[in-house]
Amino acid sequence: MAQVFDRNSNALARASLVISGLIVIALGVGLNSLQRSPWVTRQGQRADQPVPFSHKHHVEGLGLQCQYCHTGVERSSYAGIPPTKTCINCHAQIWTNAALLEPVRHSWATGESINWIRVHDLPDYVYFNHEIHVNKGIGCASCHGRVDEMPLMYEENSLQMEWCLNCHRNPSVNLRPTAEIYNMAWAGASGDSPVWCADTGRGGATAQSVTCTTKDPSAGGAETAMLQELDLHPRSMGRANAGSGTHTDPHATSGEVNASSLPAVGLPPASSLSYTKFTSQSDLGKYLTAKYHIRTANELSSCEVCHR
Repeated sequence: MAQVFDRNSNALARASLVISGLIVIALGVGLNSLQRSPWVTRQGQRADQPVPFSHKHHVEGLGLQCQYCHTGVERSSYAGIPPTKTCINCHAQIWTNAALLEPVRHSWATGESINWIRVHDLPDYVYFNHEIHVNKGIGCASCHGRVDEMPLMYEENSLQMEWCLNCHRNPSVNLRPTAEIYNMAWAGASGDSPVWCADTGRGGATAQSVTCTTKDPSAGGAETAMLQELDLHPRSMGRANAGSGTHTDPHATSGEVNASSLPAVGLPPASSLSYTKFTSQSDLGKYLTAKYHIRTANELSSCEVCHR
């Protein structure tokens, strides 16, 4: 019986299999790259907002604290978008006729909400709790970047599951003292900028069990005592300088701390606390991981945490 296929058909069949495999691999790589690209994540893109709100001007220029607008960040699962009333608190007095603030005035006059475009928008199936992250030592800049340097807000990180898991597998690299949560310029402990931490003796699964300071506690004095108060109750002070981390009373003059306004929390004397000096973020992070009662990497990244 005569051959149906030519001998060269075997080579063509092998080549077609190889080419098909390469096409499948290239398609997979291409789709994977597309999934991580700004086209999908919107990373680095600046949305066309109804009002070109500048965080750089309000945070770095005017010194507004994050919680003034995002009131729910410390006690809610979401940070919250400020109502028009928050804007009008200032803009009823300044820039009252500015054309770019017309949407704000219209919203205040009619009661209609401003249609802000959400920049950090997670999928509906993702549950993210701001409260637990803020109160466990994760600063705003760790997720949102240097917001105080953004004239227009954009997404600094991809916020994909891969990015979240990288932090959950090793949270110590991002942990900081709770007094530095709103300090956008915080760069971690280093030889040039050491951090001293001490156990306060307080119990419970909160960050109040440790107090940290960037000032050498061996110097002693009232300044160290005030720093301890500020670290345990950073939110009680009302305002903090987001660029430098310097905490000030809202009724005190610029650059001063009003000691009389500090809450009485019954801290032991500064001299009785045993401080540990940290000159690397890795060592500081491991220390805070234990003090903040943060779960291990296996517990944080395990599916069983949610799916029991």
